[in-house]
Amino acid sequence: MPTLVRLLSTIALLAGIVLAVMTALVYLVEPVPHRVVIDVPLTLPGDSAEAVGENITQ
Repeated sequence: MPTLVRLLSTIALLAGIVLAVMTALVYLVEPVPHRVVIDVPLTLPGDSAEAVGENITQ
């Protein structure tokens, strides 16, 4: 029984440390917003059959 109590105490202590670190990160770190641009290829309705055929590998 003492081994179980020691194990559970160690796990609780580690969980408390992790929780304290996460809380500190929430309050102390300020995120820096920046613009993200992602190019998405667009196929037009007339070009879709040709473009789909080119991308198929057999």
